[in-house]
Amino acid sequence: MNIRDLEYLVALHEHRHFGRAAEASYCSQPTLSTQIRKMETELGVDLVERGSRQVLFTEVGERVVRRARRILGEAAEIRDIARSAKHPHSGSVRLGAFPTLAPYLLPHVIGDLHRAYPDLEVLLVEEKTEVLLRQMREGALDAALVAMPVNDESLHVEPLFREQFVLAAPAGHPLADLPAPVQTTAAVNGDLLLLSDGHCLRDQALEVCRMAGVQERKGFQATSLETLRHMVAGGVGVTLMPRLSVMPPVVDNPRIVLRDLTEPVPYREIALVRRRSSVQRDLIDDIAGVLRDALPDGIEPLAQ
Repeated sequence: MNIRDLEYLVALHEHRHFGRAAEASYCSQPTLSTQIRKMETELGVDLVERGSRQVLFTEVGERVVRRARRILGEAAEIRDIARSAKHPHSGSVRLGAFPTLAPYLLPHVIGDLHRAYPDLEVLLVEEKTEVLLRQMREGALDAALVAMPVNDESLHVEPLFREQFVLAAPAGHPLADLPAPVQTTAAVNGDLLLLSDGHCLRDQALEVCRMAGVQERKGFQATSLETLRHMVAGGVGVTLMPRLSVMPPVVDNPRIVLRDLTEPVPYREIALVRRRSSVQRDLIDDIAGVLRDALPDGIEPLAQ
């Protein structure tokens, strides 16, 4: 059993399909299947249930995969140690961000990051926060942009900025005709559209609802922020949008009216997190400074 065998196993767990796992591993399907079978023979246990229409892992297989992820993460850190020793500001950094932030923040900051570290390759991964934090712990990511708070003692949290929410309402909606700023209780009362479970933006909006004493609109949950935007434009309801998602280079939609909210304005706070044990900690902390300095006007940086 070697590192490559563990990579095959983890790939199969992620893709749940021998063909797709082999493609992701840059090998043939027979090679991947044979190596996993050899691993099972060496260990004397079944890791994968065979014969079903989908790839299912046994209980011991799940446990082995969890340990394999940690081993692969440690192996990656060994490579990072060597690379950092030779070229501290070169190589690559695997950076994660959640879907309601990545498309709207990165256009503002990625140019400054490239100019600061022209020899550094930034590999971007877009996933929900729960997945990002798991990948951080397992070593699959070097750093991640997430919303605070982050309750994990193994991670170092570097606050970056505070982003306020604005009300997005269809043109012609009663709230769209009110003078700005609009009271938060009025904005979230009745037909508020939210994202589906698993999105941190949903949790943040629900907290606003809880404080205002109202509930979301039942029977509708969007799978992306862009779906929410289209539903508002179509007159289905109103929603709360992070300010970055309505700033250029995002193009204004004439069927949507944006309104600021009264104090206390709801907001979310974004941080860059890394493992406390990361061998790239100095570089990642420097990256946090570059991101903070590159923020556009209207986004409040947080003190280090």
